[in-house]
Amino acid sequence: MIHQLRIYEVDPTLVEQFDERFKTHTKRIMERHGFQIESMWYAREDGSVQFIYILVWQDAEQMRTQWEAFMADPEWEAVKQRSRETTGEPVTSKVADKVLTDTY
Repeated sequence: MIHQLRIYEVDPTLVEQFDERFKTHTKRIMERHGFQIESMWYAREDGSVQFIYILVWQDAEQMRTQWEAFMADPEWEAVKQRSRETTGEPVTSKVADKVLTDTY
């Protein structure tokens, strides 16, 4: 079993839009593709906002194939497009992605 740490830099003026999109669409589509979200947080510091979450996978192959399926999902593409049309820009500016392995 592996964990995946995802950290999104969210435009502070678009946090509400990001939050609504994640709760209403992103999370549901991810779950449809077999994503298991362990936990989610916001970190706010010096005017910046980060959305942080951890995913749990059986192995690296499952992680790769499920991400490929999610990213190719037509509904997800439509959600991103509507979001860009509404805000005029992406709600996230940078994504950090780390695969975490047990140390013991």
